Amino acid sequence: MSGECNLEILLKNMTPRLNEGAYVFVSLKDTALIPREETVFEFKEAEGVTVVLSKIKADELHLHYDFVAAWITLMVHSSLHAVGLTAAFSSVLAEQGISCNVVAGFYHDHLFVPECDTKIAISVLNALSQK
Repeated sequence: MSGECNLEILLKNMTPRLNEGAYVFVSLKDTALIPREETVFEFKEAEGVTVVLSKIKADELHLHYDFVAAWITLMVHSSLHAVGLTAAFSSVLAEQGISCNVVAGFYHDHLFVPECDTKIAISVLNALSQK
């Protein structure tokens, strides 16, 4: 398994990067409506397939959503075996009253925070990285 496991190194080098645009979570029974290249990720649940995609595309497709998010990628290559990174950043975001939906990719952690809290979230994550 590649990637960093040391929490101190992960925090110091997490380098939060804001991805352009607004993103939404939708739940669908049939994902054929959405071209694969339009989705950020999909996750199969018993109730349906959760799909994250741009708000613009969701609006074009007349999809229902309740949550508009900013997408922040932590640029450090974190190992899937790493312990404590999610707890560290979710705790400081929670202290500011910011919800955080996390997706762990093979290389990076991806955070979806309320779009209205983007600036504060980036600031809090950068401060955590500089401790």
